[in-house]
Amino acid sequence: MTSPSSSGALEAVERVLNRGGEPGVVLQQVVDALHARTSAWVGIAFVEDNGVELGPSAGAAAPPADAQRHPIERQGHKIAELWTSAEADPTLFARVAVIVSPYCARL
Repeated sequence: MTSPSSSGALEAVERVLNRGGEPGVVLQQVVDALHARTSAWVGIAFVEDNGVELGPSAGAAAPPADAQRHPIERQGHKIAELWTSAEADPTLFARVAVIVSPYCARL
C-alpha cells in the first residue's frame, strides 16, 4: 500500500512532467518535489563513459553513503540512476525512475 506522502509525491512529479519544459529544469523540479514531499535526499546521476555523474539533486550537499539507486532506462539501456536516501520508499522511487526516463534521454 502506498503511503499518503508517497502518493502526494508521485502526483507532484506527474504535475511537473505534464507541464513539460527544458529537460534540465524539469528534472530539477522533479527532485525538488520529491525532496519536499518525502524529506529524502534525492538526485539523478547520469551514465558517463567512466561511471555516473550526479546531476540535479535536492537535500543535503552530498549523496548519502547508503543511497538507494534506481536505474533509469531508455530503450533497454541504463542512461541514469535515481538516487535516494536509504529511508525513502523504494516503490515510489522505482516508479519515478520509469516516468522520468524521457527527460533523462534528452540531456
